[in-house]
Amino acid sequence: MNKVKTSSEKSVSTSSRTMSLLSQLEKINLDSVLGEADNARYVTSKILHLVQSQEKTRKEMTSKGSTGIEVILSTLENTKDPQTILNILNILIEVVSVGGGRRASVLVTKGGTQILLQLLLTASKDSPPNEELMVLLHTLLAKIGPKDKKIGMKARINGALNISLNLVKQNLQNHRLILPCLQVLRVYSTNSVNAVSLGKNGVVELMFKIIGPFSKKNTSLMKVALDTLAALLKSKTNARRAVDRGYVQVLLTIYVDWHRHDSRHRYMLIRKGVLQCIKSVTNIKLGRKAFIDANGMKILYNTSQLPVIPASGPVAQLYNLPPDVDDVVDESDDNDDAETESEIETENDDDKDQLFKNDDIETDINKLKPRQELGRPIEELKMYERFFPELSENFQECDLVSKEPKPFIPDANLGGPIVVPTAGEEHSAEANQSTKGVALKESNPLLTEEYNRRPAFLELPKKDSIKDSSLHQQNDQRNLLPSCQCLSQEIVKGLDRISLQNSAKNDQHYGTGCIIKKESKTSLTALACSKPCEHVSPCGSSLFEGSSVQLGKLCCTGVDSEEEDSRSSSSGEQVVLEVSDVSPVHDCDLYIEMVKTTKSIPEYSEVAYPDYFGHIPPPFKEPILERPYGVQRTKISQDIERLIHQNDIIDRVVYDLDNLSCSVPEEADVLKFNSKFESGNLRKVIQIRKNEYDLILNSDINSNHYHQWFYFEVSGMKTGIGYRFNIINCEKSNSQFNYGMQPLMYSVQEALNSRPCWTRVGTDICYYKNHFSRSSIAAGGQKGKSYYTITFTVTFQHKDDVCYFAYHYPYTYSTLKMHLQKLESMHNPQQIYFRQDVLCETLAGNSCPLVTITAMPESNYYEHICQFRNRPYVFLSARVHPGETNASWVMKGTLEYLMSNNPSAQCLRESYIFKIIPMLNPDGVISGNHRCSLSGEDLNRQWQNPNPDLHPTIYHAKGLLQYLAAIKRLPLVYCDYHGHSRKKNVFMYGCSIKETMWHTNVNAASCDLMEDPGYKALPKILSQTAPAFCMGSCSFVVEKSKESTARVVVWREIGVQRSYTMESTLCGCDQGKYKGLQIGTRELEEMGAKFCVGLLRLKRMASPLEYNLPSNLLDIENELIESSCKVTSPTTYVLDEDEPRFLEEVDYSAESNDDQDTELADNAGDYEAPNQEDGLSDSDSTRILLS
Repeated sequence: MNKVKTSSEKSVSTSSRTMSLLSQLEKINLDSVLGEADNARYVTSKILHLVQSQEKTRKEMTSKGSTGIEVILSTLENTKDPQTILNILNILIEVVSVGGGRRASVLVTKGGTQILLQLLLTASKDSPPNEELMVLLHTLLAKIGPKDKKIGMKARINGALNISLNLVKQNLQNHRLILPCLQVLRVYSTNSVNAVSLGKNGVVELMFKIIGPFSKKNTSLMKVALDTLAALLKSKTNARRAVDRGYVQVLLTIYVDWHRHDSRHRYMLIRKGVLQCIKSVTNIKLGRKAFIDANGMKILYNTSQLPVIPASGPVAQLYNLPPDVDDVVDESDDNDDAETESEIETENDDDKDQLFKNDDIETDINKLKPRQELGRPIEELKMYERFFPELSENFQECDLVSKEPKPFIPDANLGGPIVVPTAGEEHSAEANQSTKGVALKESNPLLTEEYNRRPAFLELPKKDSIKDSSLHQQNDQRNLLPSCQCLSQEIVKGLDRISLQNSAKNDQHYGTGCIIKKESKTSLTALACSKPCEHVSPCGSSLFEGSSVQLGKLCCTGVDSEEEDSRSSSSGEQVVLEVSDVSPVHDCDLYIEMVKTTKSIPEYSEVAYPDYFGHIPPPFKEPILERPYGVQRTKISQDIERLIHQNDIIDRVVYDLDNLSCSVPEEADVLKFNSKFESGNLRKVIQIRKNEYDLILNSDINSNHYHQWFYFEVSGMKTGIGYRFNIINCEKSNSQFNYGMQPLMYSVQEALNSRPCWTRVGTDICYYKNHFSRSSIAAGGQKGKSYYTITFTVTFQHKDDVCYFAYHYPYTYSTLKMHLQKLESMHNPQQIYFRQDVLCETLAGNSCPLVTITAMPESNYYEHICQFRNRPYVFLSARVHPGETNASWVMKGTLEYLMSNNPSAQCLRESYIFKIIPMLNPDGVISGNHRCSLSGEDLNRQWQNPNPDLHPTIYHAKGLLQYLAAIKRLPLVYCDYHGHSRKKNVFMYGCSIKETMWHTNVNAASCDLMEDPGYKALPKILSQTAPAFCMGSCSFVVEKSKESTARVVVWREIGVQRSYTMESTLCGCDQGKYKGLQIGTRELEEMGAKFCVGLLRLKRMASPLEYNLPSNLLDIENELIESSCKVTSPTTYVLDEDEPRFLEEVDYSAESNDDQDTELADNAGDYEAPNQEDGLSDSDSTRILLS
């Protein structure tokens, strides 16, 4: 029996022993009996032994529900025994030393800070104070201090603030004691009042007694002293004190000494600490002056040059980083975490005035669940009935044709459907050579099928189109001459720009306009461009007379045949995107007419050439740019040289919207700028060096930030010269310009030479933080935030050309109006039901178009009318953010596909009624804004409570959806098209309760929650059918910060399960068919078409007819989709649909975490939701949906 008893005693767990000891300690606290001090000393020593030897004990003491910390603190507060106090302090140090900040937070929440400060105050009264006790107290305070935001105030109130300072003063040679004291002073100094108080007591002078020239001794103390000094100098009072005592020169001397002796780069943290001190001092004007006077710029510039890269050590590691991590480390302020949080809120426009009722939306299932709320009385919603005439139309007066699709022939000479632009392989050119009245030039590369993508062309009048072949050949040779030979310098002056006021006069004498020539019943567009002869040299006149410039037949090819066939067979559908002979949706004259009716706040009177001529995707691929190593360091060094060699800087304003009388010298080497046209954005230009210019962008109207979108004109250039452009007031902390994206350029001379296209240009491109500070108002109340610079260098091909630069492919409001009018005029009314309404007027008085597209009923018989009216709705919107122009190009692809005559488009129209708002923010687009409307607000944060006066487009768009909900006609799909500036590929954000719960670590499996997995169906389909789409980047998490976006509101309030935001990259793709390529309009329009193809597959999945199909067929298709969705990217499960946190390695802020959320990255990078429904087939999910 004794053996059994002994074995059972040995099996007593450590947990039981710890709890037993804590119970004994608690009893000792309650019994104030003489002699209990020895027991307390014994028990605490036992606990200390367990804590030091076993992690399990440390975890148990801080676990949820444990009273261990409370007992320990209670003992510390009540005991007078020195050894017991030392034991307890050692216990607490062991507990908080491991496990991150959570355990320190537990200690703070239990009142540990107050108890420790009181103990410090008591111990300081001993003479001399107990050194061991002081070391342990300060060590523990230094560990828990960063987790207690009020520790500085508590220390000041308790009178403990100067205790640590006095200890340092009295024990300068006792490094063991002053090291933790300095750590505590650093924590205290985060409070500005404390920093000032400590400064008055001589802390700044004391720090300069500790820091000094290079020495290998006591480097840890040196590092802590520098960090403490840097925190103290953030106080302007202390910074002024340092300047007055000449410490700026001292800091520079110390830095140079450490830099000179630290040849093996072993003490970079100390050198960094000195630089942080210098940075803190130079935050005040007096400090900057002292820094300049001490020749600081030149000293730091010289020491930053590294002619020889060391073979090993920290610097060598920095220079051996992966290619996507940049070569410059830009250290930021210590409060960058707070800045980052504020920046994320600013970029995402988090609703700061939101009520706190939904703060826990991400964790409370009841608040997260969709709750269908009309929000407005049904009587008020009846105002939207007029936008749904298709629900009451009887078509009795219509001459309906049979269901079989007939070829759409808008005129005698135009055959074939309106075609979807795709990025597929080229078909043979012979297939498109049947268009009448268009003379082909084999020598002109524009006429390759890669160029035949846009429906705009310049053509001769009819009589010129029948000239003999010899004349064609002669003119072809002329067109092959370089533009600088064919076009004199006068052509740029003559074609200086298109003026709205003179457009009528230009029409009369064939000026800079395009003439639509209609002969008899034909609507074949013949666009002729000519200039008065006095502006054109004889060689140049041949471009407009005789054979003229000919852009040829511009149409769109189909999808890559092999890939499309394989995908079609896998999905069971035969989807063919047909090729049209001509797709004339760009009309120069019509564009001018549209511009005349566009109302702009800046009152633009000019038209940009690219918008007038149109854009054709170039015939070549544009790979993501590989940036040469060291370019960012070089650019920053050149910026610093401006301050060192100020005499070399021109510093001349050459363009200023705020001063229109700004005189530009008529010098041959000065570029001329302009942005006074629709969607233009450029506020000011300063010439820095002969071929270098600083550019300043406009903020969004009625806002003081959102500087990102740019669109401007440049002229007066020379060839063979690299011009550097620096856009110096960008706000986002990182950009795809750091990862291979290039800006876009449009050359007018190239357009006149039959190559009217935007192309990616620029070398030495990078994006980095500059030395210009944002005002606290523009930075959301925070001081010291910096702007960022986009820099790129361009060498122009033509002398005295007129070129345009843009952030992304421009797509103006006038272009949209022209596009819609052309589609309406060209469609076959017997086959396609097309209706264009004005949803509302914007603040500037522009109309917001609403488009309805579906198929006409087969006949006016009752059953056919019923089928027509009962088609499910698909609701699409785009361009709520003006700077996301790629959303409009995707929408263009969607519209043109829906209006095409191929069988799949007809099937799609017969399946759905499409309600489309192609531009939710016309005013912002017209004004060249990046994100806001004229009210200065992000409209995609107004969906919860839109104001009919300030946000009319959102108010009425939501009203349309509320009306559909009221009449029980919820859309099957809602999708809002967006653009994404910091991720690659195309992807979607949707809404899922379970995935939100998983992300927030709430155990959804324990909840009685069944969720239809159908929200994933469309993204999975697109990942199979659309080359640019990446399922791995999709996310279905609903965040509090997104509560007022269209996606979440339509899901939660309207009740649309498949409510999405579709994000298209501004840069390019890192997976799939387009891996390594920058995205262009061809790929964007293809994505819009592929979205429609995806809806066809979705229709089959949601159709009751599919319920009767053999489930094994559907399972096979589902497996094919699943297998194609397994490509993941490093940015999987990023959570913001507009501007998600950038999870790629930030290249210039390695320690500041400027735009990283570590916790998010840890949770998101490897996160894979344990979806219980993942094993369901499409047929199973369909049955769930239908049950």
